[in-house]
Amino acid sequence: MGKLILVVDDEASVLEALTDVLTDHGFQVECAASGSEGLEKIEAVDPDAVLLDIRMPDIDGIKVLELVKRRGERTPIILITAYGSTQTTIEAMKLGAFDYLMKPLKIHDLLEVVKKAVEVKELIDRAKAGESVPVADADAMIGLSPIMQNVYKIIGRVANTNATVLIRGESGTGKELVARAIHYNSVRKERPFIKLNCASIPESLLESELFGHEKGAFTGAVAAKPGKFELAHKGTIFLDEIGEMSLSTQTKLLRVLQEREFERVGGTATIKVDVRIIAATNKDLEKSIESGHFREDLYYRLNVVEIVIPPLRERKEDIPALISHIIKGCSAEYKKAIRGFSEEAMEILMNYDWPGNIRELKNVCERAVLMSTGPVLGVEVLPLTLRKKSRRLSWLDEIPGGSLKEIVQEVEREIILRALEEHNWNRSAAAQALKMNRSSFYAKLKELGIMD
Repeated sequence: MGKLILVVDDEASVLEALTDVLTDHGFQVECAASGSEGLEKIEAVDPDAVLLDIRMPDIDGIKVLELVKRRGERTPIILITAYGSTQTTIEAMKLGAFDYLMKPLKIHDLLEVVKKAVEVKELIDRAKAGESVPVADADAMIGLSPIMQNVYKIIGRVANTNATVLIRGESGTGKELVARAIHYNSVRKERPFIKLNCASIPESLLESELFGHEKGAFTGAVAAKPGKFELAHKGTIFLDEIGEMSLSTQTKLLRVLQEREFERVGGTATIKVDVRIIAATNKDLEKSIESGHFREDLYYRLNVVEIVIPPLRERKEDIPALISHIIKGCSAEYKKAIRGFSEEAMEILMNYDWPGNIRELKNVCERAVLMSTGPVLGVEVLPLTLRKKSRRLSWLDEIPGGSLKEIVQEVEREIILRALEEHNWNRSAAAQALKMNRSSFYAKLKELGIMD
């Protein structure tokens, strides 16, 4: 007998389609057409896995998931929806969803997740998920691309643990937003979130910033000062650009990770802290280890859970939503009624590779709103580097300077030469292609010096 899968969805067509796919691959299937019916059947038939739609009229999937986990059920639940969001994904994974799939479902992905869920059911009891908590900064993470959905899933799984997290990604990808999302979804959410950019602090001061100092510890230390680790007690410390830290400071950080204790600079008293550490880097730490600039033991201590943030060029489908979010905020800040970018401007933005990632996109959008004179942002408010991508303007870069007449003649010359080449120098055919009568065309050839 095949493993039993319960499918819960209020759409009959979805129930039928999923039943066909699953039975064709050897599973038994039970169906429920509502959240309440799904709750009853989970208890009655004890399925090996559940496929649960989120949007249903009586009880939504998130609530069903919460009630099931509250009852202590260990059945793996896979949420499916056509309306994903950052918060929904994180909340679902926090509540203990096995996985989260977006409609339209891909059969291969569906079957792979279902098979893994069934295997988990056979192995060990799963730990209960934590209570749902509100998210502060997670809302600022925009994107429904598959690669970002995976990021949200990891955040949801690790948020309520004390695991050290290493966030990796290019500059400007939003690593701090991920760190904040982890903190504000954790049991530490009411405690401090302390951040420190290791690259922005001179090396001579970094140790003091991290661990604090006593009065007289060095020139200028006129009073004792607590460090970031003390300030983050019971909360989370976010160490950005961790790859820029010196080896001597790395050694002291390693001790904090291992022992959760340290001494202030110039002090002798040992200070113990309860703090979660999240680090981030845009450097290749493996290469830094090989070159002797980063401690291998510290790397493994930091990299308990790794979250890789994709560059914007690898998730361009998220650009429209990001732009909408940014423009909404800028419009409110600058008191302008902006509807969005024109079609041509949007095409340029979509085709650009964004080496500065979301930080660069935000800068471009903010500049556009400031430069705008109407509700629609056109190509003219984009930076020159992006305007050069415009079909309308790109050819201007190829035209030599001069008077307007000379520039117009040069453009005409290039267009006519192209037409002649395309028609094997048949002047009549070229004239017809350019919608010119032959006499005018011949006169233009002489004027431009193309033919005598």
